[in-house]
Amino acid sequence: MLSDDSAVVIRATLPAVGAALGDITTRFYATMFGDHPELLDGMFNRGNQASGAQRQALAGSIAAFAAALVAHPDTYPQAVLDRIAHKHVAVGVTEDQYVIVHKYLFAAIAHVLGDAVTPEVAAAWDEVYWLMAGALIAQEARLYQGAQVEPGDTWRRWTVVERVQETPDTASFLLRPADDAPAPGAKAGQYVSVRVRMPDGIRQLRQYSLSSAPGDDLRRITVKRVDGQDAPDGEVSALLHDTVHIGDELTLSAPFGDVVLDDTDDPLVLVSAGIGCTPMVGMLEHLVASHSTRPVTVLHADRSPGAHALRTRTRQLVRQLPDCRAEFWYEQPGADEPDAHPGLIDLTGSELPEDARVYLCGPLPFMREARAQLLRAGVPALRIRYEVFGPDLWLADATA
Repeated sequence: MLSDDSAVVIRATLPAVGAALGDITTRFYATMFGDHPELLDGMFNRGNQASGAQRQALAGSIAAFAAALVAHPDTYPQAVLDRIAHKHVAVGVTEDQYVIVHKYLFAAIAHVLGDAVTPEVAAAWDEVYWLMAGALIAQEARLYQGAQVEPGDTWRRWTVVERVQETPDTASFLLRPADDAPAPGAKAGQYVSVRVRMPDGIRQLRQYSLSSAPGDDLRRITVKRVDGQDAPDGEVSALLHDTVHIGDELTLSAPFGDVVLDDTDDPLVLVSAGIGCTPMVGMLEHLVASHSTRPVTVLHADRSPGAHALRTRTRQLVRQLPDCRAEFWYEQPGADEPDAHPGLIDLTGSELPEDARVYLCGPLPFMREARAQLLRAGVPALRIRYEVFGPDLWLADATA
């Protein structure tokens, strides 16, 4: 609960702090990594650091949490906390690291805002930080306990038992625990972190959705290669594509992720674009494995049928469900999908079932547009869930 005195201060200073958060987070990361370069080895994604995405996500989450506390001092913005907590445990964040973050974040605030940071202002924002940190620490402890792993130590070795080239730039890796022990529990829609050592010796992490049913000891991840102007963000996907083959081992975290398939019988709508199909295919795999009879609508957009990863498997899964249909949109239509729609996804003509639960995954601009179309079609916002690959730049958007 945010104290009344602090709420007054936060309300008055939020515009100024929010406007400066870009400069604050830039200095924060620079000084923290300068003193603690070990954090770049096996935890932080240096591609997101280079692009600025991580700084934007941190600034957005702080602003969103503070604004939510000002509006509702007695409650926490649970959606914000859920998303961050799952991301944190997937990379191994531990309680002691919140002390390090506090030190460098507040030093950055003082440096950027100068004399505007009075003792009263510092105390109010300190309260906000520790309210957020305390809530996250507690939630992350529960997630670690639920995964039956020690905080920060979620890693296991997995052996590649199959590799399938799905499209020219997408490959699936089927994995089994290298120690032959049972696989950790997972839910349809979750992701794992993959930790690899790069040629320069630094370990890097990336998250990949499980594109297989989560109920057995085999797990599949489907990886799109990212090259060119997007590097170094694509350095891990390029390494996996170029060097990982059957018999090789990978280091994976336990599965995490807050956007998971619900267990109701409500109609289900899965909306995706590009490699955003992966958690949707994982959900379809689970529905088939569990002999689900719920109505399912699959809506996917891509460049072309040849670029649509897991397209054949999606069709197979759709046919195996008793009440399931699929619609595809392609910017470059092809004979392999004669019934597909040309161009970008347009949900206005799709028959969406009443009381549907909707899941979105794909590039952020796509999800913004798809969500807007769903809202115009009468789907309540509370029934729309979304998954973002990488830092969640949507958290600070009040409409999300």
